[in-house]
Amino acid sequence: MTATKGRPPKITGAEKFEKQISEVEKKQKYVLKLYVTGMTRRSQQAIRNVQRICREHFGDDYHLEVIDIYQQPALAKGDQIIAVPTLIKELPSPLRRLIGDLSKEERVLMGLDLRPRPKPAAPKK
Repeated sequence: MTATKGRPPKITGAEKFEKQISEVEKKQKYVLKLYVTGMTRRSQQAIRNVQRICREHFGDDYHLEVIDIYQQPALAKGDQIIAVPTLIKELPSPLRRLIGDLSKEERVLMGLDLRPRPKPAAPKK
């Protein structure tokens, strides 16, 4: 932004674009699919980890579908699942996949190119 004396600062085209993108991202829900195999200990841990990450970073702005490949093999075939657990981010674009260990929050967020909602600032004392 540039400002001249007595005038409000001018906003460049790039700054307008970035602001619009930011507003769209705030309104958009994340659509995720988590593929697991039955109710094994590993599957249950993956479900808990992904649910926690979503709650902490996206509030109500996400939809998580948990799919057991034993019960719905056609869905796994359609999404070309070759290993589990697999987490797929369908929306917002681009599509991302993360296979394997989902216990490390930073890895999950970076691997799926997720942008967590900013956490509220702590109250000043």
